[in-house]
Amino acid sequence: MKPPPEERASIEDARRGIDALDREVVAPIGDRARYVEAAAQFKTNESGAQAPERRHTLLEARRRWAEEEWLSPDVVEAVYETLISYFVDQEINRWRNTPSY
Repeated sequence: MKPPPEERASIEDARRGIDALDREVVAPIGDRARYVEAAAQFKTNESGAQAPERRHTLLEARRRWAEEEWLSPDVVEAVYETLISYFVDQEINRWRNTPSY
């Protein structure tokens, strides 16, 4: 079991803890990407990829979750805006580069 942040013995030790947590954060983003790709299969056009109502609802929920964790809702929203924009762009590029028969 890893020691809690307040029990870290040095800045290097604290940074190792940060790095370990960052690694744990990145893996679920990869999982999320695969779920987004799976969801994209059910969308029938580019506007389905953009889904503004879903985006709004998703961001509201993430802001609430941030508040529950005593984090800045604005920062968490910005992180998710970046993720969402990236995934939407990927979906639209797939739509534009996939021949329709």
